[in-house]
Amino acid sequence: MTSTDQHVAEKTAIRRLFRGRLVLPDRILEEGHLLTIGDRIAAVAAGPGSAADADQVMELGDGWLTPGFVDLHVHGGAGADFMDGTESALVTACQAHLRHGTTALLATTTAAWKEQILAVLALCRRYWNCPQKTGLRILGVHFYGPYFAVAARGCHPAAPMRLPQADEYAAFLEFADVMVTASLAPELPGAEAFARACLERGVRVNIGHSQATAAQVMEAVRWGARHVDHLFCAMSDKTKLRRTQPYPMRGGVLEATLLLDEVTTEVIADGVHLSGDLLKLALKCKGPDRLALVTDCNRALDLPDGEYRFGPQEGGEPFRVHDGVALTLDGQGLASSVRGMDWMVRTFQRLTGRPLWEVVRLATLTPARIIGWADHLGSLEVNKLADLVVLDANLEVQQVYVSGELAWKNEKLTPTRR
Repeated sequence: MTSTDQHVAEKTAIRRLFRGRLVLPDRILEEGHLLTIGDRIAAVAAGPGSAADADQVMELGDGWLTPGFVDLHVHGGAGADFMDGTESALVTACQAHLRHGTTALLATTTAAWKEQILAVLALCRRYWNCPQKTGLRILGVHFYGPYFAVAARGCHPAAPMRLPQADEYAAFLEFADVMVTASLAPELPGAEAFARACLERGVRVNIGHSQATAAQVMEAVRWGARHVDHLFCAMSDKTKLRRTQPYPMRGGVLEATLLLDEVTTEVIADGVHLSGDLLKLALKCKGPDRLALVTDCNRALDLPDGEYRFGPQEGGEPFRVHDGVALTLDGQGLASSVRGMDWMVRTFQRLTGRPLWEVVRLATLTPARIIGWADHLGSLEVNKLADLVVLDANLEVQQVYVSGELAWKNEKLTPTRR
């Protein structure tokens, strides 16, 4: 685009001015303004700004303006799972999370058979970063299973879990352009070769659903693994490992994650998976730059209690939602969450008492940094994409903007048009 073309585009682009409390990465700007021009943030400053510069003025009142939420680990919503492998399921899941303030996500797979996973990879390649089709940005795929430890499978189906084999994962890595992260249990035979193959193709490596010792985690970090999935959940710890070796006690994935500064991690802050003391411990050990909020949400988001299926409709694992909690059919384990990112933000703040700017950072800038998108997303900064969320005083989502365009609203806030 020439400078003349850019000037014309800026003149014709919609200019929106937001006035009120802005949630920045390190503080709240109590009386500030943010101006968007087209799909970008053009100005962030104190004071009310000039209405003469805008086509539309949004008075936030007692609400807040935050960056759009970024979800690194999400399976579905509103009855759809990304593993269903259809365009309608993909769009339905994206639209469901858009309503909860998520503007960018990694479509997360489950333990499944080869052709099912390949179908999802191909589908997400077609919809990569196309918010005009999905409502929000699919930044890629979180390849999540089948290379997990059966003993740490959580709510994943056991049948398709298997060891990494080069002839199989070579087919998956044909989609390395859309695979942002790949999770594995590092203790499995073949895990190192798979991890190194991922890293060679530019795919980040996570540790998840693992019974590894701390020593095995440290070895995986030497391979290049840098992130651990849903801290405290479906992972080894000293108590579990003591069953196979009474002494000396050994650390597991849990202890290694808290110990290693090289490793980032994530928590499911739905108030069901983890208590407030565990959330505080995670934040104290990892800090706001190495801890992200994720939803790990299944297809039951915004649906009533009942029986559903985790993963693909064919071969997925049945689970039951009771009193708003997803459980395995035996009632002994949790089966992912049924909440959106707005719920995670509200719950983390309520249980930890941390300042809002810090909690929002865990749902925006930190996850964006973890997957290499922080130059474009995750904070209210000039030249970043205008992916924005308007929250009310109770932190309920009122409006969501993607690329500067209103993508969802609940009609509570009404913009003023000039």
